[in-house]
Amino acid sequence: VQLQASGGGLVQAGGSLRLSCEVSGRTISALGIMSWFRQAPGKEREFVGYIRLGLGRTYIADAVQGRFTISRDNARNTVNLQMNSLKPEDTGVYFCAARNAFIVGAYSRDDVYTFWGQGTQVTVSS
Repeated sequence: VQLQASGGGLVQAGGSLRLSCEVSGRTISALGIMSWFRQAPGKEREFVGYIRLGLGRTYIADAVQGRFTISRDNARNTVNLQMNSLKPEDTGVYFCAARNAFIVGAYSRDDVYTFWGQGTQVTVSS
């Protein structure tokens, strides 16, 4: 299974970006969960949100709740992260990660994920 993240770029504060994570080697419905993480310079990687691919349920971290949403596109075997009302503090490298099964209580830990994308840079200017 390989994950390919894309869609990052430079955007002004208040703008929007949509990141995509394309999965190859397996249909996304066969994966248990896909999450997005981000890492700002000099900081630890931070959980952004997940989608449970079998159920379609999503969860978004408090820091981006109301601004970010996660969706899936089965036809493209892709999971998307829609980011609206972007702020300079959203700047960082964004990663998609997946595992075969959902894990209760540990979805925000990056060490439980088996498959990772390479990361895509998001820069929000003030």
